Amino acid sequence: MLRRIRSTSRPAALAASLAAVLATAVVPAAADGSREVALRLGTPAAFRMYNADEGTGASNSDFVVPVAVKRSGGGAARNVEVVVDTSGLAGVARAAKGGYGNCTGAGPVFTCEYGNVQNGDGEANAPFTLHGVDGVEPGDSGTVTYTVTADNAAPVTGTTRMIVGGPTLRTPKEEKAVKGVRPGKSVPLTPRFANHSRFAAKQGVALHISAQGGLRLMSRPGNCSFNTAYTSAWCTFATEAAPGTAYRTGSPISYTAGLPGELTGTVSYSWSSEAERPNTGKPDDLTVRGKGAPLTLTRTVDRGLTSDGSSSVSVETTVQADYEPVTAAVRGRVGDTVKVRLGLRDLGPGRLSDAEVLGRFEVVPPEGTTVTSIPFTFEDSGGTWACKRPEKPGGAFVCDIGYDDFYEVRHEGGTTAIDFHIRIDRQVPGARGTIRTYNPYDRTPGNDTASIPLDASPALPCRLYRGPLAWAAGAGVVVVIVVLTARYRRRRRVS
Repeated sequence: MLRRIRSTSRPAALAASLAAVLATAVVPAAADGSREVALRLGTPAAFRMYNADEGTGASNSDFVVPVAVKRSGGGAARNVEVVVDTSGLAGVARAAKGGYGNCTGAGPVFTCEYGNVQNGDGEANAPFTLHGVDGVEPGDSGTVTYTVTADNAAPVTGTTRMIVGGPTLRTPKEEKAVKGVRPGKSVPLTPRFANHSRFAAKQGVALHISAQGGLRLMSRPGNCSFNTAYTSAWCTFATEAAPGTAYRTGSPISYTAGLPGELTGTVSYSWSSEAERPNTGKPDDLTVRGKGAPLTLTRTVDRGLTSDGSSSVSVETTVQADYEPVTAAVRGRVGDTVKVRLGLRDLGPGRLSDAEVLGRFEVVPPEGTTVTSIPFTFEDSGGTWACKRPEKPGGAFVCDIGYDDFYEVRHEGGTTAIDFHIRIDRQVPGARGTIRTYNPYDRTPGNDTASIPLDASPALPCRLYRGPLAWAAGAGVVVVIVVLTARYRRRRRVS
């Protein structure tokens, strides 16, 4: 299936392709009208394929060929086709079939059918997957060429220089989680990396830091660029990391919890061996230059630096999401089945958004009652039990509000409650059930539990005659009536 340029599919590749220097060629419509529309090719001038030390283990399918139709009154571009020639990659990479099911060819030439592309719109496809080869050096490169044609547009051609990158820089496999971060309090992070390859990082190194979940960066080194929200940074260093060396930043980078309603966040970072490498370099939105002292690198012990991706730190703030029970009395006559709405109220101020941590409430009904059902509705259907029933009598009904069973009644940041159908079996003076709430970020336990009182009245008189004894008594009355009637008839016949 073709991918639209404006879609979110393969966002990193598409964003990089469109943001890089474009090898763009537009041919205007001919004067005789034989060319109705103009095509635009959005491929980058340069693309980094893989790290030199990866060799034959490298694989990259992120290279895409975006084709757009320049907005005009000419209608759609019909039968758009892209032919890609990868023969220029000999010795630096091997191209194998890629695409989203619309490309053919086993290499070095691939043909992709884009179909009809709407006017002012675009399509993108990944014509091949790149595989590494042994014996390459950082900076080795080759050229890929391509031609785009359509029934009603002039052909467009383009080239991309495909580059072998520098060494892979290894990061910590796992960073220790941080808890108890108070909004506004500064927390330090010292990023580290190691070069385990046989190549030096001759172009220097770069550090990319990203903060999510309401966290923001506090440090402002002069060799770093930031976005306006200070949630992302790109820092460059002239240090040529030699083979077999490990480094850390000379001083920590600090961050803080910037939003009072956020419960958790993540700070992630990655190192690269080219400060301005194509398609994976500094993001375009990092336009704010730091004004503090430049961040430096210092040698460190090579311990635990084995990850080939980014490292991240899980952060938990001091913000809570306080739950309190929503309760009610079980009120009615013995023999009645009544509806009792039970659940929880979210008092915040933090907001739970992940279904897995939305929490639950647990219900133990009062003595003398029986829960007959907890009906729920989900997508025009439903079931009898929204909560997990206890295995033993007297146990708790466990209601996980993150489940689909609570979808219709769940109100995040508000009240989530559901009807329990409870039968009153007998009067038990002073009987009380309990309801208890729970979520991992509730730090106020004093209001987590409430009672469920039983207010039972005697059964109506008519109900007294519905039991086995009443049936037996009724049957005896019938027998007496039948006997008396028979005797009366017999006496009349004798007289």
